[in-house]
Amino acid sequence: MTDKLTGWASTAKGKPLVQMEFKLRDWDEDCVDLDITHCGICGSDIHFIDEDWGPVDRPCVVGHEIVGTVTRIGKNVKHIKVGDRGGVGPECYSCGKCAACLEGHDNVCENGYCGTYGGKWPNGEQTYGGYANKWRGVHHWVFKVPDSISNKDAACFFCAGVTTYAPLKKFKVNEKSTVGVMGIGGLGHFGILFAKAMGATVIGMSHNDKKKDVAKQLGCDDYMNTSSESDRAKYKKKLTHILCTGTGRDFQWATYFAILHVDGYFMNVSAPDWEFPPLNPFLLLSNQVTICGTAAGSSQDTKDMLELVDKKGIKPWITTYKMSDVNKAHEDFRAGKPRFRYVLEN
Repeated sequence: MTDKLTGWASTAKGKPLVQMEFKLRDWDEDCVDLDITHCGICGSDIHFIDEDWGPVDRPCVVGHEIVGTVTRIGKNVKHIKVGDRGGVGPECYSCGKCAACLEGHDNVCENGYCGTYGGKWPNGEQTYGGYANKWRGVHHWVFKVPDSISNKDAACFFCAGVTTYAPLKKFKVNEKSTVGVMGIGGLGHFGILFAKAMGATVIGMSHNDKKKDVAKQLGCDDYMNTSSESDRAKYKKKLTHILCTGTGRDFQWATYFAILHVDGYFMNVSAPDWEFPPLNPFLLLSNQVTICGTAAGSSQDTKDMLELVDKKGIKPWITTYKMSDVNKAHEDFRAGKPRFRYVLEN
């Protein structure tokens, strides 16, 4: 049994990833080992290695949309067995004892977020992500992949999928809802697929008409060019929810409050490298809306999402690359080519 992984590591900002060998975390009886078959490329990976969110300890191996075959389990692991297919998302550890964990919000553990890459296990060891051949971690954040979902399709659900599913679930999107999805990209396309699966009327939203046709192909009931006053006027005070997966630096709160119904929700899952504009409190009060954010999803959210995907046959729009072509995949990602997710495969 090897205690090594071979991964594609970032050694310096702006430099191509290089293949390196690292030590897997120390084994204990709460652990699961995976032979990685697929790993999705997330925008977070790019932001992280570019240091958009702060300095990075290198060398680091990114990737937190991991799927593979379970090759070893500890004695305390009961929900998954050797030979099963397992998936891992952006979080790999939570304490299980704090109020947040005990209330089902283990994705915002009060004793600290432990990222699947760029983090530290409680024993101080570095976490390494899925641009690799192997992964080892705590079973609580390893999820069994349903038989109906292929490995390549499953990968992106573990970050982009649950990130968009969780707020739709939390704020009770259903057949009575009218949901606007801002940004029709890697996250937004999942938002559309999930909102439709929940029975909502879904409005694709972007700042021009370039995404109009693809929005309809994804299942949108209508499309809003947010730069068009007439498009916005059509939905004045009509949207029960807005899922913001991306927006431009010209974003203004008033524009979107105007199309939200009273007691509507502005649900943000976007993490740009710039700040949203200040919010006038009277604007918030007078429109009587709720602004909220969610941090990917809890372990229960992930299980519920997989159940919905299995039941409804939801399929992401993906393009696959060989793991060894990761630098080409990153180049294409930076060029804005994904429609809508890239997945690396070993």
